[in-house]
Amino acid sequence: MGSQGQAAPGGRGDAGGRAHFVFVPLMAQGHLIPAVDTVLLLATHGAVCTIAGTPATAARVRPTVDSARRSGLQVRLVEFPLDYAAAGMPDGADNADNVPAEHMRSYFGAMARLREPIESYLRARAPFPTCVVSDFCHPWTTVLAANLGVPRLSFFSMCAFCLLCQHNVERFKAFEGVAADDEPVVVPGLEKKVAVTRAQAPGFFRGSAAWEVFADYIERARAEADGVIMNTFEEMEPEYVAGYAAARKMKVWAIGPVSLYHQQRAATLAARGYATAAIDAGECLRWLDGKEPGSVVYVSFGSIARAGGKQAVELGLGLEASGHPFIWVVRNAHEYDAAARAFLDELEARVAGRGLLVRGWAPQVLILSHAAVGGFVTHCGWNSTLEAVAAGLPVVTWPHFTDQFLNEKMAVEVLGIGVSVGVTEPLMYRAVEKEIVVGRGVVEAAVRSVMGGGEEAEERRRRARALAAKARVAMQKGGSSHGNLLDLVKRFKAVS
Repeated sequence: MGSQGQAAPGGRGDAGGRAHFVFVPLMAQGHLIPAVDTVLLLATHGAVCTIAGTPATAARVRPTVDSARRSGLQVRLVEFPLDYAAAGMPDGADNADNVPAEHMRSYFGAMARLREPIESYLRARAPFPTCVVSDFCHPWTTVLAANLGVPRLSFFSMCAFCLLCQHNVERFKAFEGVAADDEPVVVPGLEKKVAVTRAQAPGFFRGSAAWEVFADYIERARAEADGVIMNTFEEMEPEYVAGYAAARKMKVWAIGPVSLYHQQRAATLAARGYATAAIDAGECLRWLDGKEPGSVVYVSFGSIARAGGKQAVELGLGLEASGHPFIWVVRNAHEYDAAARAFLDELEARVAGRGLLVRGWAPQVLILSHAAVGGFVTHCGWNSTLEAVAAGLPVVTWPHFTDQFLNEKMAVEVLGIGVSVGVTEPLMYRAVEKEIVVGRGVVEAAVRSVMGGGEEAEERRRRARALAAKARVAMQKGGSSHGNLLDLVKRFKAVS
């Protein structure tokens, strides 16, 4: 077990009256990055924070944590290796992004076995924890917090709209008597009419008999939490933040957009979430510097969602035909067959100077923040959606699975900053996956719609810019998210 921070005698160490938050994030990029950003924000306001992670996860975030420690923030990063043999897992599969689907249940079981070593570590070092903050996918942390005698908060890298829709669909049994997975129902209990299908909103870990016991465990843990921390901001969705707090009968702290922590910290922004990127941040910025303001469309499907080879060809041809400059992050290009890889090479040659293909990771927030970028083709993961909001950008929505369909509805129907490519059912984790779902013509039309002129496009841009202004205010002194961070640090400070 590796760690940062000094050992101390057992018992309740003195935190100097400060809060000490212990974060247990889900070891998956989309959950890990906002959790670490939240740690940095809490530490900035005087809290002590400990992050418990697996070795591979620790390696991803160590540059960011080391930078924070050098600046004087009280942040610890502690490694807890998984017992692969006991869990029946292949060696080295300690990050949820890379665990084969057939081993996912074993992976969650292996994570639960970390409770005892984490508890032992915390008991042996000062200061003693004052609060456990765990990703909602770790229901076993109920026992960890209870054994330590401290409160536990659920952490969500999701918006309140998504959580409230999902909660109301389950609470009011909206799909009862609905035979087909693609038959839409209206979400109960909302002022705005929002229709979803079971395929789009099955519930967390619902929809498969093999996961039902785990899904029930998660629901019990969520109901028993002492509150919720959420990466969103009240000014963007006040009725949904309040609605979810009322539905759950618990306090909700909206503390986002947490990515704005890095706004004035270029070094941590470039390294955010990964130790190495496929393209140097400076090279990327120089390429963008040569483009007109608002002219570039950025395309990325996040850490898990990915287009197959034939779908990638259609996407590339649609981007080329749109006529707009683009940066396209192709995370899984190495998995494509020879024909798809050859297409990418040929496309790169044809659009040299106008299109930039990145095979691997790219510094997303840094790119979105650049004045040359005018739109974002996204899989609608909440981090990406909120990063687009914070940057004041309209989006082309292309959801792939889970909460991404509700995030799309948030962007398109609630906020009015998105154009959909028309995907209505999950594209991943299916028995038979379609090779092509969105044709090149649809891609071209959606990009032209978001990036083009006309009153509708201008209105989307105005709404996006207004949301970005609200996001900045929320994170500044006197703003709602800033105030919620201060409240967390005060409410969970150590009692003498």
